[in-house]
Amino acid sequence: MTTAATPVWDEEVATAVRRLTAAAENDYYNPYQTFDWPERIPEGALWMSEDLLTVHGTAAAAELDREQYLALSKWESINFYSLNVHGIRELLQEVVQRIHAPGYEIPTPFFHHFLGEENEHMWFFAEFCLRYGGRLFPNRAMAFPAEKHSAMLDNFIVFSRILIFEQIVDHFNSRMAADAALPETIRAINRVHHQDESRHIAFGAQLVRALWERLRESGDERELATARQYVQKYLASSIQQLYSVEAYRDAGIPDPFAFRAKVVADPARSAVHASITARTDTFYRRIGVFEQRTV
Repeated sequence: MTTAATPVWDEEVATAVRRLTAAAENDYYNPYQTFDWPERIPEGALWMSEDLLTVHGTAAAAELDREQYLALSKWESINFYSLNVHGIRELLQEVVQRIHAPGYEIPTPFFHHFLGEENEHMWFFAEFCLRYGGRLFPNRAMAFPAEKHSAMLDNFIVFSRILIFEQIVDHFNSRMAADAALPETIRAINRVHHQDESRHIAFGAQLVRALWERLRESGDERELATARQYVQKYLASSIQQLYSVEAYRDAGIPDPFAFRAKVVADPARSAVHASITARTDTFYRRIGVFEQRTV
């Protein structure tokens, strides 16, 4: 990764960094003392909001008995938190390479809070999976071919990846934090994560906006096209990871690969995907990356 030709951040970014750094300091909490971890989460309870389950609205949902349905809510919950652990680990690596590097003097103060908070998020999501699922699900993230980009485009891709990941996760967090049908432990970890992610998303949106403006100023149509294509592919890949063969298998669903293919292909899922990515799509259309909805 190249960091030499790093971007010049505008005053809007600098203002956001000051505001969000102050908010992070004022809202600091100790996550290791925040949660009450019960011995178990009831197997007969929902572990994920029903409208967030991958079978929601599909014909395949009728194939599941109540026991399988509740088991699926458990294992899709474990899949979601596992995705968080893997995603956070990857974004931490990218930010660590940039903190206090030349050109990153303006965002670095918030990078410190970002790294600390994301490390803590990774801990409590992993703790949930290990306590109540016995393991993390494997990382199934799609590997994109390594390509040589300008430092500007490389930064746009990295911070877009972080922003998209956080916006999709927050769609789930905000819904589950407010869902009275879920056990309090599940509501609590989603509520706490949502509170921190509101700052991270605001920060990431400013970085991505500034980077896109610089890319447009460069006038390199090839790099602009590459940026657009990458965001579209990453959005689609992120949605695909929600459909976990491991979750279907652990829920006791016969032939989980065929079941996954059936659920993914159900026409009802298109509207759900659009809802999950609506915030991201609106943002990228607002700054001029997209001209229309892409997922």
